[in-house]
Amino acid sequence: MPIETTGICPLLQVFDMPTSVRFYRDILEFELVSHAPLRAPDEFGWCLLKRSEGTELMLNTAYDYGERPSEPDAARATAHGDTCIYFGCPDVDAAYRHLIDKGLKVDPPKVAWYGMKQLYLIDPDGFGICFQWRA
Repeated sequence: MPIETTGICPLLQVFDMPTSVRFYRDILEFELVSHAPLRAPDEFGWCLLKRSEGTELMLNTAYDYGERPSEPDAARATAHGDTCIYFGCPDVDAAYRHLIDKGLKVDPPKVAWYGMKQLYLIDPDGFGICFQWRA
């Protein structure tokens, strides 16, 4: 009997939970579905975010309370450069306009040599994000 799956839900370790939650909720329009006990506005150790089409993402603090350094570890953020989350996005141009309207500085979408129209950006922790669809 094959393994049946219904989706994928990556878990990202983040430096500053409020910053990451606001990015994914307020800019990328994920809904905050569940979270660990609230410590302050948008401050908790873990959360589950979801979009209406079923895309899910979990965020977890990279450091326990009271142990987070004052500045992100540059090496850790650099290491995130080899991680990119690709979202299926039928209207990549509309996604681009949305991000520009939200104040992000992103390059316009481009069509890759293999036929995918792609829009890349980086989240607050250095993880790559790509909105893509067949051109």
